[in-house]
Amino acid sequence: MLGFSKVKLVMDRGFYSQENINALLKNHLKFLVSVKMSLTFVRKELDAIYDGFRSFEHYSEKYELYARTVRTTWHYASKRPYKGDALTQSRRMYIHFYYNIDRAAEDEKAFDRKLITCVVIGSGKRLPEHEKQYQTYFETKTTPKRGTKVTVKEEAVNKAKRYFGYFALMTNETMGAIAALELYRNKDVVEKAFGNLKERLNMRRTLVSSEQSLDGKLFVEFVALIYLSYIKKQMQDTDLLKKYTLQSVLDQLDVIEYFEAPGKEPRIGELLSKQKEIYGKLGVTPPTSL
Repeated sequence: MLGFSKVKLVMDRGFYSQENINALLKNHLKFLVSVKMSLTFVRKELDAIYDGFRSFEHYSEKYELYARTVRTTWHYASKRPYKGDALTQSRRMYIHFYYNIDRAAEDEKAFDRKLITCVVIGSGKRLPEHEKQYQTYFETKTTPKRGTKVTVKEEAVNKAKRYFGYFALMTNETMGAIAALELYRNKDVVEKAFGNLKERLNMRRTLVSSEQSLDGKLFVEFVALIYLSYIKKQMQDTDLLKKYTLQSVLDQLDVIEYFEAPGKEPRIGELLSKQKEIYGKLGVTPPTSL
């Protein structure tokens, strides 16, 4: 509808598949997608830089995590119905890896709690929903005298914990790891804002009298999302995010009073110092009475 010639797709890991990536490459689209750490090729690339990953030079103080980028090769394949074969090519791809210490600790605690739950197998009562964990992380031996003895497979546990705290983004576009992270996180801002705007702009009801009216409502919402994305970017660049959330910034500015009376110039209520600070950080001149 809006006639964009260049599109960049930012997607959650649920959209990742070989078929989807090949389709995006076939259509020459730029993309950034979250990928699971359980994927073999993702772990292989991380293993190559694993030992020196958490060095000071790769630490981002702003986001409190470590970040590195790996250039890799994607084995592109596309079926050619007219020839009855498949076209295969090597395409350049980038994987951005991140490590968050707090996330690693949470992952490990959750994992240990799951193992503790599975210890119930020591009583000989195996739960069907935990059978996969039993086989992967425990070894059981049963003798007539000693009964059932459960031991943990330390190698399997250590292998699972090796990737705790890590997450990855994959893209076919050249960019830094932090720039990719900001782009991906901005996707969440737009998604949440879209839900919020359905209430603020009455977009929950799309019943209109004509297709032009629908196009107009969608365009207004689109413009509003552009403004929200700009505000979030300015908050990132000026460290406003350390003091406010996006919603709290909007709430601070939403209470500014605007007075209008017939035959008189509009007047703006008194601005607080923190409201003026927000306008300054956003690069916008504070409103004044006309």
